[in-house]
Amino acid sequence: MIKHLTRFKSGLLGILFLASIASQSVHAAEAPWWDKQWPLRKNITIDTSDKGVAISDAIGGAALLIKLHDGTFDFASAKEDGSDLRFVADDGKTVLKHHIEKWDTLLNEGYVWVRVPEIKPSGATALWLYYGNQGEVKNAGDAKGTYDADTALVYHFADMATVAADSSASGLALQNAMPPVAGSLAAGGQRLLGQTAVTIPEGPASEWLAGSALTWSAWLKPATLAPNAVVFSRRDETNALIIGLDSGVPFVEFNGKRSASGAAVSVGVWHHLALVAKEGKMTVFLDGASYGTLDAALPALKSPSLIGKDSVPGAAGFVGEFDELQVARTARSEGFLKLAAVNQGTGSNAAKLVVLGNDEASGHSGGGEIMKHLSLFTDISKSLTFDGWVVIVLCVLLAVVGWAVAIKKFLYLNKISKSNDAFLERWENVSSDLTVLDMEDENTIKTLGGTASGKAQKMMRHSPLYHIYHLGSEEVQKRVQNVRQISLSSTQKFTKGLSGRSIQAIKATLHGGMVREVQKLNGNLVFLTIGIAGGPYLGLLGTVIGVMITFAVIAKSGQVEVNSIAPGIAGALLATVAGLAVAIPALFAYSYLASRIKDVVSGIETFIDEFIAKMAEHHKESN
Repeated sequence: MIKHLTRFKSGLLGILFLASIASQSVHAAEAPWWDKQWPLRKNITIDTSDKGVAISDAIGGAALLIKLHDGTFDFASAKEDGSDLRFVADDGKTVLKHHIEKWDTLLNEGYVWVRVPEIKPSGATALWLYYGNQGEVKNAGDAKGTYDADTALVYHFADMATVAADSSASGLALQNAMPPVAGSLAAGGQRLLGQTAVTIPEGPASEWLAGSALTWSAWLKPATLAPNAVVFSRRDETNALIIGLDSGVPFVEFNGKRSASGAAVSVGVWHHLALVAKEGKMTVFLDGASYGTLDAALPALKSPSLIGKDSVPGAAGFVGEFDELQVARTARSEGFLKLAAVNQGTGSNAAKLVVLGNDEASGHSGGGEIMKHLSLFTDISKSLTFDGWVVIVLCVLLAVVGWAVAIKKFLYLNKISKSNDAFLERWENVSSDLTVLDMEDENTIKTLGGTASGKAQKMMRHSPLYHIYHLGSEEVQKRVQNVRQISLSSTQKFTKGLSGRSIQAIKATLHGGMVREVQKLNGNLVFLTIGIAGGPYLGLLGTVIGVMITFAVIAKSGQVEVNSIAPGIAGALLATVAGLAVAIPALFAYSYLASRIKDVVSGIETFIDEFIAKMAEHHKESN
């Protein structure tokens, strides 16, 4: 038993340790409410300091990806299409442009892009997400306004309706786009098989000028690491620019010259690949860090661009998933690329960089520590799985039954305590002169020789001592009467007292009566012991199942971040809290009631000994 309890405590402490790490968050200072028609808001902090994700290089403005799920956002309070979402700068006045890439109220999942005009390096940038307006509001989504004037092309590959759409102001639609892959990096993506290419047609938005600045970026998840696999190519009669993976090594190639190589990427892992061209140099960035360079200026190209394949016969194409292609007519800074690589990625740093705070209601005034804790429990309960709710319902049933038994037993013990006191007060008078009980009238026994009135007699009915007294008196009367009847017989002569054997028989009868009284006193206390023993284990079962489901969902989605782990673990721990909330009060109640019952039983045993002694002395057996 001790071994099992030690394992239980160790497991519980381990889960609590995980929860304490996962539940750390950044709380923003109070800010004026933007519009009272929006009853809910949530603070969003972009932390580029050492406490978040350290980015010391200049970033400037950027389109930030906000990932929402049921652990960080209350989808039930927002409109089904997310049209009530508004993003407001920290000044509480400036509404920021945004657009929704994916909004799924069935899976409680949302991907929203927000234009943040300026993101501070080595510091914190705050903004607010407002929602919950159930009135007639227009959808404020503006994909073209989300990106700056330097952004030429943006392809999300989100769903069948927008798989070929350009989200930038250019509006240059893709050709030969494949059906999107559900659950890609962010919403949908493209699965490239290396056989056919997705085409970006020629047009003013896709035209490159000789020697101009350019930033090309995309997310890759290779399925194989083939030699010279082409991810992106663009050719005309004199110039050819290729971006690809050579056995997993990223490269940029211009007219046969390649950039310096480095470590290969891994199969089945998302990587952010970028090319920055400026001042006669092309630099390859991998996951936000400089990877390799090529001394060549950007060529003048107007031809169509190919994704996943080159136009040269026999060239190897890229095999894997492809998502979030962006092209800009400027050289993005290293800080900008690192922000994009972390923010849009699936690593744990994404949650450290963009921290979503707790919900606040309009007119929020804090409400004291108790209200804050209640609000936290309300938020945590939203992350409970069905299994967790089943465990909590069972714990509630145990608690209700346990408290009902405890309260009923407490009232019962109070009642018999008063009854015992009333009986003992009258017994003290009667025990000094038991001759008042020698009458053969049964009413004499019930009224203790006439000392108990109707009201007192009614009260004493609940007294275990009175029950024992009544049972013993009847046994004594039967034996005394039998002795008297037999003594009148002409054949034999018997004494009028009680023999030693009769005393033992009466004592055995009284102990039998005491056992029945003890059973009555202990009745239903088993429900309290069930709550004490079963509550923690039932709660631990719910917690283990909840943690198991949380990690299974994380493994399936690939999003390893604090905001995806913390709500699930916190919700799972709520089951343990429920189990302990059943066991702890039940333990206190059981200890108190057991102590009082022990006192009552001791009183009964003492009374039996006194009753037997006085009856044996009063009805002495003569020689």
